[in-house]
Amino acid sequence: MTQPGATMRSNPWPLVIAAAAILMITMGSRQSLGLFVSPLNTATGLGIATISFALAVGQFVWGAVQPVFGAIADRQGPTRVIVAGSVVLAFGMAITPFVSGAFALTFSLGLLAAAGAGAGSFSILIGATAQQLPPDRRAFAAGFINAGGSFGQFVFAPLAQAVIHLFGWIPAMLTLAASALLTLPLVGLLRPPRTNAASGEDRVNSATSSAPSSASSPANGITLREQLRIALRDPSYLCLHAGFFTCGFHIAFLVTHLPGEVNLCGLSAGVAATSLAIIGLTNIAGSLTAGALGNVYRMKWLLFWMYFTRAAAVAIYLIAPKEPLTFYVFAAVLGATWLSTVPPTAGIVGKLFGTRYLGTLFGLTLLSHQVGGFFGAWLGGIAIVKTGSYTWMWYADIVLALGAAFVNLPIKEAPVVRAAAVAA
Repeated sequence: MTQPGATMRSNPWPLVIAAAAILMITMGSRQSLGLFVSPLNTATGLGIATISFALAVGQFVWGAVQPVFGAIADRQGPTRVIVAGSVVLAFGMAITPFVSGAFALTFSLGLLAAAGAGAGSFSILIGATAQQLPPDRRAFAAGFINAGGSFGQFVFAPLAQAVIHLFGWIPAMLTLAASALLTLPLVGLLRPPRTNAASGEDRVNSATSSAPSSASSPANGITLREQLRIALRDPSYLCLHAGFFTCGFHIAFLVTHLPGEVNLCGLSAGVAATSLAIIGLTNIAGSLTAGALGNVYRMKWLLFWMYFTRAAAVAIYLIAPKEPLTFYVFAAVLGATWLSTVPPTAGIVGKLFGTRYLGTLFGLTLLSHQVGGFFGAWLGGIAIVKTGSYTWMWYADIVLALGAAFVNLPIKEAPVVRAAAVAA
């Protein structure tokens, strides 16, 4: 919620740049962990399936903590949540080189690092900024913040691979741990400006942001429990969850197992790192475009075309020659839709229920996203152990992407109003 005494930002750039930079660090480090699967296997002998399971648990935990941390941030502000998360993320990665068993690896990367990254992720950052911006700036701000996460993947994937190549995986993991602490100086910029007495302009902004006719909350005065009860019965909100499940499956499978796919094709690890970097780079443009188009077109149609494009890209990849250029083009196409689904998904949640509990409600969609992520990362490891290839995973990805495209079409982008509020 907007904190008491807080005003709408007249200059949004310090806020959105700080949020984008925090997401760049938390997402960049987390999305680079697939590069460590092979080195971890060599060093520990745990096996690809066991390591994949640890990272799959991390996918789930990252999503599971989002509504929890989102609810805390909605009530107490995001700064303490992000500070605590940064420290936990750094600690989880820092102890990973010193663990050897499956349980310990799951604890360090699957629990600690994932929970820490989740405390500085989409739901907290987009929720914090949406509460300080007028409705007409929120979609673009969400796209800009999301682009920060993509830029992190562009920066951290080749950086991690370079350190692995030059010095080994342990210095690379410790480098990521140290990088997590770079979020701490940025947290203060997320605090809302405060005034002792709101000016007339502030009161107008506040009234505008809470008007039922805007994208702001139609549920002023509603408790979190009541809002959750309404949201979980709304078909449009449930359709968002279904589509986001597929998004998580797709992304987690690729960030965890793309290096393995590249290796199966007889190509170097550098091709995988470059492909991940390309995904991050092209998703910057995709996220910014999605944020801008969200103010012009129906967001459900943006989601439809994103998921449909993914299905087509995977189908074409399967019949294309497995050369470095194929992976680079494949990565560029996927990158355009990679996490570009976040701005329209968050935007629809805001349209349906307003920004009062956006951190919590969007956090729940991210939980569904990461349930899909758990299966994408885990089943990819199972597939390679049982069949020696990822073929069946690619087929499943196509089917799920098509399903996600069409499940978004019934969504109604209109505020959901309580029956009690209407009667009043």
